[in-house]
Amino acid sequence: MKYVVTPNGKKLVTLIPGDGVGPEIVESACRLIEAVGAPIEWEVRRAGASVFREGIASGVPDDTIESIKRTRVVLKGPLETPVGYGEKSANVTLRKLFEAFANVRPVRELPSVPTPYRGRNIDLVVVRENIEDLYAAIEYRETPGVTIAHKLISYKGSEKIIRFAFELARAEGRKKVTCATKSNILKLTEGWFQHIFEEVASEYPDIEANHLIIDNCAHQLVKAPEQFEVIVTTNLNGDIVSDLASGLVGGLGFAASGNYGHEVAIFEPVHGTAPKYAGKNVINPTAMILTSVMMLRYIDEFEAAETIEQALIVTLEEGKALTRDVVGDERAVSTTAFTDAIIANLGRRSATWQSRPYQPIRIPAQRPELDPIRPSRRRVVGIDLIIEGTEPPHVLGPNLEHLVGDLPLRLHLISSRGLQVYPDVGTTIDYVDHWRCRFLSRDEEISTATVTALLERVSARYRWSRVQLLHELDGEPGFTRAQGED
Repeated sequence: MKYVVTPNGKKLVTLIPGDGVGPEIVESACRLIEAVGAPIEWEVRRAGASVFREGIASGVPDDTIESIKRTRVVLKGPLETPVGYGEKSANVTLRKLFEAFANVRPVRELPSVPTPYRGRNIDLVVVRENIEDLYAAIEYRETPGVTIAHKLISYKGSEKIIRFAFELARAEGRKKVTCATKSNILKLTEGWFQHIFEEVASEYPDIEANHLIIDNCAHQLVKAPEQFEVIVTTNLNGDIVSDLASGLVGGLGFAASGNYGHEVAIFEPVHGTAPKYAGKNVINPTAMILTSVMMLRYIDEFEAAETIEQALIVTLEEGKALTRDVVGDERAVSTTAFTDAIIANLGRRSATWQSRPYQPIRIPAQRPELDPIRPSRRRVVGIDLIIEGTEPPHVLGPNLEHLVGDLPLRLHLISSRGLQVYPDVGTTIDYVDHWRCRFLSRDEEISTATVTALLERVSARYRWSRVQLLHELDGEPGFTRAQGED
């Protein structure tokens, strides 16, 4: 069940006006939804700045969470995390609380909006994994001079966002999905994402599937954006290229987004709270209006969504009532006047804007198993030990070899900042106090007792901050080599 219908036939939606210009643009969207007669019943709730200031660290109060659990659909304005309050973004909190794993950012050329790409017929969607990757925010200060962040990529998270991208392509009548990764460098994380993409793509023979390295994807977006239809990528990559893509069609003021989960969907404009414009009735509500159109399609109000979208396009085409970001201050109309103009155009259709054949998106089923990947053979073949120290590698290496002694291990290498420095391979690098020391088994699987014994011996001389077991799964190493390693 995607949404809840009341006994009087209304569809329940949690409405969060947001901060800064949020209430003004949310009001514009609500006025249009009411004017078109969509059967929506709002549950107005709070999140963001005022909630942080009350001492609620998440920025999301319990009654808002309960409302979302009940309605399953959220329309919200931008939220602020005030400096000095809270630890996390309320936006991110909402997405993670409800596993809104798919961030969808449509990017399409709009009439009357001045950009260097006018007439290129840009019409694409960026589908971004929304939960994991570096946004899992697992970070450590491993030594006084080095911090580290874990890039977390799971099979379950990758498979469902990729499958979602193909399902979205089908729902919108699109014929091509491009996967963008950094698999040439990050072979176990981004490389796995690419491999899963190729695996899932085989189930969608009606859709063309291709892969690009993410930096080439960014280059191609600027050079020839009209070649793209759907781009699916990991969290950080998607955050960057979706903003880039929005810039091609006028900027974040025109950027709508939806966050889709198995149980809940959250719709929000991409831009921020713009506090310096709050209360001045000058902000462009287009991003919020297009966001509400996405929400209406999600709850199967396709006719209402189409009517609002067409009225917006007609208003932009006419060019009589446009906001300051499009025509400048002298010719601009207010937020409310722009909304009034759209309402006056409800029922009209553009002669040039071709609507896509939208259908409901089939959300991929949630896998119940915690371990969808089950290797038939696995063993621990080594240990990576992070050591803090100021000894150079030609001193540290022999000392560690002495400490290993009679253990069934050998020191295979030491790396600094990813580059092998012991045994010496003739490289020059600026050392830091963080050494990755890789020990491999001499002839058998490494036991817990061996790991414990190694740690006890190393601890007698050095500080260490992390131990990582090196797994071999079905004969394949579950770890990468250091740069410079043979």
